[in-house]
Amino acid sequence: MKRIETLKMNYEFKNVFSKGKYYIGEQVIVYFLNNKYGYNRIGIAISSKLCNAVKRNRLKRLIRASYQKFDFNEYSSCDIVFIWNKKVSVERACFENIFNDLNKAFLKFGIIE
Repeated sequence: MKRIETLKMNYEFKNVFSKGKYYIGEQVIVYFLNNKYGYNRIGIAISSKLCNAVKRNRLKRLIRASYQKFDFNEYSSCDIVFIWNKKVSVERACFENIFNDLNKAFLKFGIIE
C-alpha cells in the first residue's frame, strides 16, 4: 500500500482553509490548495463535538480508503483537507457516498481525469 503524506501542523490547515478553494459535497467538504512539493498531502478534520472517538476514527478510515482508490495526475500536487459535513448524521456514513463526493470534487478541480 502506498504511503499517504499528511498535513500535521495547524498552520498548514489554516493555510489551506484561508487560501484554498472548496467543494461542499453531500457528506464531505473538500478544500484544495496547490503546493510546491510535487505530491499530494491530505488532512482530515472531524470535530470532537460531532461524535465519540470510535466513530471519528471510522470516518477517517472511510475517507482515507476512498482517497486511495483514485489515480491522480502525475503533475497534481496539492494540499487537500477533508471535513465531515456537520449537517449529516455520522450514522449515515458509507464508503460509496464519500467516494462519490470525492470524485465530484476531484473532477471539479482537475486533479483526476
